Amino acid sequence: MSRSRALLAVALVLALAAGGGGAWLLLRTRDTPGEVAATYLDAWARQDWPAMRRLAAAPPADFTARHQDMLKRLRVTTLRFTPGRARTHGGRAEVPFQARLGLRALADWSYQGELRLLRRDRRWLVDWSPAALHPELTAGEHFERRRSWPPRAPILAADGSRLAGPGPVVVVNVVGGHVTDRAEVAAALQAHAGVPAAAARAALDQAARQPDQLTPVVTLPRARYLAVRDQLHPVPGLSSAEAQGRVTAGPPSARLLLGGLGPVTADDLRRLGPAYQAGDLVGHGNGLEAAFERQLAGRPGGDVRLVGAGGATATVLQRFPATPGEALRTTLDPKEQQAGERALAAGAHGKPAALVALRPSTGELLAVVNTPPYDGFDRALLGRYPPGSTFKVVTAAALLASGLGPDDQVACPKQVKVGGRTFGNFEHEQLGSIPFRTAFAKSCNTAFVGLAARRLTAARLRAAAARFGFGSDPSPGIPAVTGQVPPAADAADLAAEAFGQGRVTTSPLQMATVAATAADGRWRKPRLVAAPGGDAGAAPAPLDPAVAGTLRTLMRLVVTGGTAEGAGLPAGVAGKTGTAEFGSGDPLPTHAWFIGFRGDLAFAVVVEGGGVGGEVAAPIAARFLAPLSR
Repeated sequence: MSRSRALLAVALVLALAAGGGGAWLLLRTRDTPGEVAATYLDAWARQDWPAMRRLAAAPPADFTARHQDMLKRLRVTTLRFTPGRARTHGGRAEVPFQARLGLRALADWSYQGELRLLRRDRRWLVDWSPAALHPELTAGEHFERRRSWPPRAPILAADGSRLAGPGPVVVVNVVGGHVTDRAEVAAALQAHAGVPAAAARAALDQAARQPDQLTPVVTLPRARYLAVRDQLHPVPGLSSAEAQGRVTAGPPSARLLLGGLGPVTADDLRRLGPAYQAGDLVGHGNGLEAAFERQLAGRPGGDVRLVGAGGATATVLQRFPATPGEALRTTLDPKEQQAGERALAAGAHGKPAALVALRPSTGELLAVVNTPPYDGFDRALLGRYPPGSTFKVVTAAALLASGLGPDDQVACPKQVKVGGRTFGNFEHEQLGSIPFRTAFAKSCNTAFVGLAARRLTAARLRAAAARFGFGSDPSPGIPAVTGQVPPAADAADLAAEAFGQGRVTTSPLQMATVAATAADGRWRKPRLVAAPGGDAGAAPAPLDPAVAGTLRTLMRLVVTGGTAEGAGLPAGVAGKTGTAEFGSGDPLPTHAWFIGFRGDLAFAVVVEGGGVGGEVAAPIAARFLAPLSR
């Protein structure tokens, strides 16, 4: 028994014992309006519908359904109520309350409500009506919420031109019931809409299971769709619908850096937080759309309204303004991006390849080009390759720091044996006793193997590599792999690493920063966004100025009288070729590399399985630089 009821019982006994003078106590109302209202609101917050019904005077049959309908339509995640002071007059009372409802992926909605109570059978009960849910709700009306995102902010190149932004698109669909020839539909989607074969088959399979529904396959910018409409529209089973969406512009090769948009996933919802809900479109992939999702998307807006039985809006109860996204300006230079596209198209001969260009003084990425551009793999930032002789820039820095001079004589035999393993030069070249500068310019493997065995340790080579960014995070705002120089296990391992083989791995981005470090004297974290956020982390120690100066001289000799002499590179270019062995076979296949710099521009080129760096990658660099030199 509660304390208040126990006191009431004691008082009643005393009153009866006194001869009837306290009989009025039999008529006293249990609890107070404020207590009942607080208990009712507490049950509402817990969604304890039976407890609420017990506190209501005459709850309708659909009492629970009406409350649940409100929560479902508004997508309520939290309920909080704060009762105010009760106003009592006779057998009636009113208790105001402050409601605060969390609306999923929208906002918190607060409103002032009121509970009306009446006294019945010595109890205070809620005199329920639709107005108990909200003071403006009447019979026949229901709640409705609307929510929408603001237009997604654009992604811009360094010159302000648009790389991606809002624009008209056309959604190409498959209608399973109208398909007469699967092969014809698949061929049209692949040839004219750029849909991969597997995606086309999956769409056709889904359309077959839902023959009366539209199955979206691909979204194209309206201008691109119009160019292929005559090839797509007549195909039975294909349909199209115009919409507003995301349109890319600028150099086609930049699109891989942008990434794409797709329906939000469960993982996305956990990562992005409460502003998102199922059905939203978000940035996907390893590009800028995903990395800067919150900045580009802003926050959604909407409203809460009352709607009548006919569907007409009766009252807008609350509006939630959307927060527009902010434009993202990148460091990409469209002129350099286009120059890289043309250079790879002309020189890679259909092989997978990548080109990266950046500004040594700032780390700003000016061009990131991949070919083929639509295979979905950003080999420029995520590819892992042995660097071959381009790594000799790092080894040379370690050797110069050990006291070796550019004019010191070194041996360049056809072969050299270290740790039980035999190392040789490309095409069995042997130059005899030559200055170190010539060994670098001519890329003599055996000279570097012998020097590493006598002058370097695994720790010294790794320390030198660290100054060029190996082991540091090169991610420029989107994911990128880190170059690695694992500790050499033995002398043979160190010998292989000295000319970029063994277990050394790197990316074109990383090797572009190697050239940039030689040009500027210090490694700078690459960046793709004009105003990057977050901590760039501790930068490696700069190169010794004397070492950096000698490296620049040596790299210039590669172009004027070394392995890149005949590549057609413009005046002022310094660089290093690389022919990196990989895989298996006799002879082993090789990636073609060239890294270099000219003024405040550094770059790296790799052609997968391309052959000889000086014959394939260096001419691509020359084609890239030619229009930029005018």
